[in-house]
Amino acid sequence: MPATSWAERVALLAAALWWGCATTIGFLVVPLLFMHLPTPAMAGAMAAKLFTAQTWVAVACGLLLLLVLRKNQADPSANRSMAAIVFVLLGMLVALLSEFAVAPRIVARENLRLWHSVGTVLYALQWGCALGALLRGVRGERSA
Repeated sequence: MPATSWAERVALLAAALWWGCATTIGFLVVPLLFMHLPTPAMAGAMAAKLFTAQTWVAVACGLLLLLVLRKNQADPSANRSMAAIVFVLLGMLVALLSEFAVAPRIVARENLRLWHSVGTVLYALQWGCALGALLRGVRGERSA
């Protein structure tokens, strides 16, 4: 197995941070807020702030991953899959859609059932894309 470069290590850390942050906030912290804070309104307000922070983690990690993956595209020995770039771009897109299209509607309490459902689906897509970037983009296709 070839030695990993610093760029690959940074990409691994970025992808792991993105996926780990999405996992921790979405599947652990936010549910705990709703279980332990006195009112759903308090939990929702805090959850909104956490989801905003997570969006910016996703964007920063995604940009870093794109830089590394783009650089590795020129290196035939790296054999990076185009799928990794698609995962990163799609994950960043759904994170930004959640932040700027869905979150304002939830905060405005506009058709909460619909927008919470849309937000949940987008968050799950982002989580899957971050996982795909972690597994596909960092590991690459070295066995090929």
